[in-house]
Amino acid sequence: MNEKQQGFTLIELIIVIIILGLLAATALPRFIDVTDDAREASVEGVAGGFAAAVGLVRSQWEVDGRIKNNAGANTTTVAYDKVTVGVDGDVGYPTNDGTSSSLVSAMQQQDCKDVFDLILQSAPVNTVDASQVVQSRYYVQISGAGTSAPQCIYYLTNSLDTNNTANLPSTGTPDGSATDGFSYFPATGQVTVF
Repeated sequence: MNEKQQGFTLIELIIVIIILGLLAATALPRFIDVTDDAREASVEGVAGGFAAAVGLVRSQWEVDGRIKNNAGANTTTVAYDKVTVGVDGDVGYPTNDGTSSSLVSAMQQQDCKDVFDLILQSAPVNTVDASQVVQSRYYVQISGAGTSAPQCIYYLTNSLDTNNTANLPSTGTPDGSATDGFSYFPATGQVTVF
């Protein structure tokens, strides 16, 4: 009754390999999408915090009595969490750091960065400089600067081709597919994830 165990047969090994292959074929696509899902969830989290902060700044403007030009000609500021934030005195949404005209139509690229840094607690590292994009989490652009409806664009740098800074978005217009980020419309307070 002492029979020697001889191991697996060739047929048994082939069956095991086939089963493992089928498991890998069904599970692998799910793991590939995990990185994209995590990147999108990260953007949605930051955009959600940003949108909430925009609402809080506007609420402070409302509580202050819809003030206008309290810091000089065309400059309105509110105190938000012990930080001075410039808001457009007509609509109450954040536009800059309050050291210059806070009208929506006066917004420039640096103002979009300032809003991001001021209203978010522990804001992710961001830049307006294409040469610094590799060291940053967000690349900040503006579309329609100097118009009545500018749009601040916050690109997640992980979704950009940072190996070639010539390929970075220069117009501030999201393409809707290849990049992840969110936009902010200071004329309406709308925050949109793309």
